[in-house]
Amino acid sequence: MSGVSAPRQVDVYRDEISQRIPVHQQVYEDLRSRILFGELAPGQPVTIQGLVETLGAGMTPVREAIRRLTSEGALEFQGNRRVTVPTPNTACIEELIVARRALEPELARRATHKASPQDIDILEGIDTALDAAIARGDVSAYLHLNYEFHSKLYTIASTPVLLAIVEGLWLRFGPSLRVVCGRMGTQNLPDKHKETVAALRAEDEEAVAAAIRDDVVQGMEQVREVLESNALTGEMIDT
Repeated sequence: MSGVSAPRQVDVYRDEISQRIPVHQQVYEDLRSRILFGELAPGQPVTIQGLVETLGAGMTPVREAIRRLTSEGALEFQGNRRVTVPTPNTACIEELIVARRALEPELARRATHKASPQDIDILEGIDTALDAAIARGDVSAYLHLNYEFHSKLYTIASTPVLLAIVEGLWLRFGPSLRVVCGRMGTQNLPDKHKETVAALRAEDEEAVAAAIRDDVVQGMEQVREVLESNALTGEMIDT
């Protein structure tokens, strides 16, 4: 979890000084970001050629990005050169809740005594910006800042194996979260970030873990509620 969305301008793929990142990696990060933040809605079919045009990249790096994201469970092949973002079913949501409830509080716990005062200040600043996004009903900003908060916290834990697993989990529920935001509005979204920051300052690892656990479970229960109302498939959100 980098906490930073991938570059979007077509020209970035041709920029030789763009951090020396290979084109195929840039395309992968761009497409991954679009999935993670729900720009491709669950169940929405897209063609490979359409992605080539949208991403402004060649067929080869787009195919490679699709292959990687399919192996990660973030995309599914539908035939006729079409792919979709999977729509989670009730069983999938239950598995995601179990996995997130087990792993993310543990990452938060491990981050507690590694977080510097500067790290905690950064987290508090992200949460302040998140509150502003909620207040103005900015779904896109909310999704990016919410991800950035969790990303920053979990990266502090310095547990790359656990972090990689959690990144994969976020790819599986992120598109659905955007639909939840669109239906329920930002005012009704769970947020235990202030409790998390306060517990970090107190170096109370159990309180940090509990705050993240509550944040995770409440958010996933909202995804489950929207799923059970049959409102996830193919729903596009204007922001």
